[in-house]
Amino acid sequence: MESITELSLKQTIENLIKAGTTFDIQQLDIIYHEDLKVIMIDKNGQKTISDKQAFKDLFSTKLKNGDAPLNTWAKFNHIDVNNNIGHVIVTRKVNLTGEEQEILLSIDLVKTNEKWQVIREVIFIKN
Repeated sequence: MESITELSLKQTIENLIKAGTTFDIQQLDIIYHEDLKVIMIDKNGQKTISDKQAFKDLFSTKLKNGDAPLNTWAKFNHIDVNNNIGHVIVTRKVNLTGEEQEILLSIDLVKTNEKWQVIREVIFIKN
């Protein structure tokens, strides 16, 4: 049984998925912490690190290009809360790089001003 705090954390990730899949830059700006770091590791082990602005730019480009909304499919594998620190592991199917891929995300969140914000996102491309 999930606690209220775990449910609020899950809702934040669901809001993030909705904002990301529809390229809602304003919502992404709210959900992403100023110190966001995104680490993406592809199937060949290549690592790419992005900050908040670079990652928002990725979605801005998709919006400007008129790309179709991304897949919203998500499977929550793990949700953990310890006071104002949260951790979520979620499996997603999404087209971030030109083809739909299954990815595993490890997302660290901090609670600031009564709202959860993503401070680190580690993305493993599975296939």
